[in-house]
Amino acid sequence: MSRHQFLFEPITCHAWNQDRTQIALSPNNHEVHIYKKSGNQWIKNHELKEHNGRITGIDWAPQSDRIVTCGADRNAYVWSQKDGVWKPTLVILRINRAATFVKWSPQENKFAVGSGARLISVCYFEGENDWWVSKHIKKPIRSTILSLDWHPNNVLLAAGSCDFKCRVFSAYIKEVDTKPSATPWGSKMPFGQVMAEFGGAGSGGWVHSVSFSATGNRLAWVSHDSTVSIVDAGKNMTVSQTKTEFLPLLSVIFVSENNIVAAGHDCCPMLFMYDDRGSLTYISKLDIPKQSIQRNMSAMQRFHNLDRRATTEDRNTMLETLHQNSITQVSVYEGDKRDCRKFCTTGIDGAMTIWDLKSLESSIQGVRIM
Repeated sequence: MSRHQFLFEPITCHAWNQDRTQIALSPNNHEVHIYKKSGNQWIKNHELKEHNGRITGIDWAPQSDRIVTCGADRNAYVWSQKDGVWKPTLVILRINRAATFVKWSPQENKFAVGSGARLISVCYFEGENDWWVSKHIKKPIRSTILSLDWHPNNVLLAAGSCDFKCRVFSAYIKEVDTKPSATPWGSKMPFGQVMAEFGGAGSGGWVHSVSFSATGNRLAWVSHDSTVSIVDAGKNMTVSQTKTEFLPLLSVIFVSENNIVAAGHDCCPMLFMYDDRGSLTYISKLDIPKQSIQRNMSAMQRFHNLDRRATTEDRNTMLETLHQNSITQVSVYEGDKRDCRKFCTTGIDGAMTIWDLKSLESSIQGVRIM
């Protein structure tokens, strides 16, 4: 595990370039800072300043090397680098509320933007006008979109929202997509079609994060009621859930076809396993806690505390976890969703941590990530 303290401000969101030598992040304001790795240090070498509202989403396309950002100013920009300078291209989102999340499609020919306007803008490039235009998915969304993830087929789009629902939509755009073949989610995929819908009915909570597996047959999501859920489209849309005892989780990713990592307000990434019988199980926290100061306190220290404060309590406010505040985002650092070897977390404490999943595997008794 390696930890780097970028800022003292919260890191709202982050994105990596293809070879993981650069990271783009937002320090909870209207700017994007791009850091480049130099030895063991990260050096800031670019600042992207076009938004005039807090940035809420960043994604970096690995092949085309374009960055897309969205923010509370209701705008999105696609950034391209030319002669060492990042230049923005305007996106016509057509929304009247803040944009909340953005994600490139796998083929990088379109991207999706969630917003507080109760809709998803699916954006594609229009060469005649040299800008990005959008089509809207509206029904049956009834609240703010908090998270998005693309199916590997470049057409299906999962969305989590504040109406307690996780949905799978078709984002097929005939101008840029070839006609998709049938999937376990369905065969007819006109734009905006609801392929599946989960949650609600008096249970659950805001759906903070969604993630398709590498095959696209499984979908995981985490809700504000501390529930983790997985649906298996290949098993008649069977939903498996586990209600955890932890604070709400804010971000989730598949690290293999059967394992997911989630993190949030407990400041610690956690591993869950989905087995072939359709059972979802909490395995372990992945942050090995540092030794508590209270446990290691000597008799003399206890006496000094009793003398000064009339108590033996230790008033140290440091958490035992590497992150000292909520983790806002988890991303794959090395490997992919089929076989993730390392993953990255950023949080409200302004820190970024890279976790070696394979070495952590050995510390979790009897578990093999596969």
